[in-house]
Amino acid sequence: MALNIGDKIPDLLGKDQNGNVLMSKDFEGKKLALYFYPKDNTPGCTSQACSLRDGYQDLIKAGYAVVGVSVDSEASHQKFIEKYTLPFPLIADTENILVEKFGVWQEKKNFGKKYMGTVRTTFLVNEKGIIQHKIEGREVDTKNHSKQILNFTEYK
Repeated sequence: MALNIGDKIPDLLGKDQNGNVLMSKDFEGKKLALYFYPKDNTPGCTSQACSLRDGYQDLIKAGYAVVGVSVDSEASHQKFIEKYTLPFPLIADTENILVEKFGVWQEKKNFGKKYMGTVRTTFLVNEKGIIQHKIEGREVDTKNHSKQILNFTEYK
């Protein structure tokens, strides 16, 4: 069953672009913007990552850590981070463990073809590891995503 608002995130999140294991306890005492995206170096995913990069200091000031997740490899993530100077880690969920736990690995359609893929989704997690809010699919404003997260925080 997929995780949702009110659920605690798993202890083990996965390995980042450098092979470092990320645990939920690494983010205790901070809010976490855990964002799932389909693929490195694609237009929407690049816009979203760059929005989070550009708004990173404001997110930090608001108490957030930022972590991205896709099913791309560590090597792909390293190149993506380097190319766009991303200041946050990206989890390489190559075995689809996290995308399945969070329920974002779903059937998608493109040009009439059905396939499995990651539905763009951001989970906003509180300081105790509890999911407080979820922004998913077309609700995600890739060009203004950091502002979208901060607006949730301001009106909460």
